[in-house]
Amino acid sequence: MQQVLITGATSGIGRQLALDYIKQGWIVWACGRNQAALTELKQAAGEHLHPLCFDINDVAQIGQAARKITALDLAILNAGTCEYIDDAKQFDGALFERVMQTNVISLGYCLQHFLPLIKRGGKLALMGSSASYLALPRAEAYGASKAAVSYLARTLAIDLKPSGIAVSLINPGFVNTPLTAKNDFPMPMSIDVAQASAAIMAGLAKDRFDVHFPKKFTFILKTLAMLPEFIWQGLAARIRK
Repeated sequence: MQQVLITGATSGIGRQLALDYIKQGWIVWACGRNQAALTELKQAAGEHLHPLCFDINDVAQIGQAARKITALDLAILNAGTCEYIDDAKQFDGALFERVMQTNVISLGYCLQHFLPLIKRGGKLALMGSSASYLALPRAEAYGASKAAVSYLARTLAIDLKPSGIAVSLINPGFVNTPLTAKNDFPMPMSIDVAQASAAIMAGLAKDRFDVHFPKKFTFILKTLAMLPEFIWQGLAARIRK
């Protein structure tokens, strides 16, 4: 049986992916820091789901979890957070540090311990965001963190190719999850976690590098990103108001 590791598996997209991979006959290593949520997921998914409880910001805990796994066919590093800078003139350095720590630094910790477990011919997927396609209001922390993930994925794709490991970058639009439920602004063309999981699994099965969805929304962002910067900044300023 093929084995997949999914971080951030206790809610949202990660939880749905765990359930869907189980349905397809995979062994799933479901990672999260909420033991109660992992227990509930185990009860829902059955014997082929193996919960791993650890904090992705604790490199020692990640190392302990990794020692329980012998080999992986796929690792989906999905865990992350989102906070916004409400007033750029009063820049919140602590908020910026929290977001970068969880979305970027902890990703490095996970790569350190889980990447060596991926078999030749296996796959690595990093959770980015369509927010990294262009600068968005209030997204100084979140957008910067996902831009870093995008660059990381692109360099890993080059350097892991000789090892026979394919790399994918997942760039969702708005997905209805507990995290996005905190957003205080409209989320156009939002989709549910079942749709997001299906899009991710289909993209990874086809070895696509840029797994982005919903396509209509992400193509709009990609088109806007081609505008001269001064034009986009003017449009974005209107959105900010």
